[in-house]
Amino acid sequence: MVATTVLVAVSITETVLSPAFHEMPAIVALPCMCASLRRASRALSQLYDDALRPLGLRATQFTVLQALSLAGRISQGELGQLLVMDSTTLTRTLRILNAQGWIENRPGKDRRERWLRLTSAGHHQLKRATPRWERAQARLRSRLGDARWHELLKVSTEVIGGSGVSA
Repeated sequence: MVATTVLVAVSITETVLSPAFHEMPAIVALPCMCASLRRASRALSQLYDDALRPLGLRATQFTVLQALSLAGRISQGELGQLLVMDSTTLTRTLRILNAQGWIENRPGKDRRERWLRLTSAGHHQLKRATPRWERAQARLRSRLGDARWHELLKVSTEVIGGSGVSA
């Protein structure tokens, strides 16, 4: 599985990077799983950020909007666990979404607990951004092919489930 994951990560990196990048020397498979997956993650983030930029969104912000749409009302801690996102990064992203009026952020039973949900403006922004996200998805899926697309989804879920990570 490790070899498959590294090959998929290198393949994703090669697939997503811009044509100008391909004029550079060949991408080298890195021996470190963490480095390989982080490199692939950065390449994927660039693809989605480029697609969402005209709407003033970053991939991380879209992901939070999408997760809140799926989850409904959820605590900040639960959202962090769902997205495997550290508290500082999540708080920074939520602050931006709140300032845009896209989320509602309510106190819980004590000072540490926060409850989140999308506002109608947040649902509208997600609806506006979804076609751009779908085009980025389709572009990547086309480049990878269906079998590799599904394998990558499976492997990424396995990595998260078996990594012992927590937000």
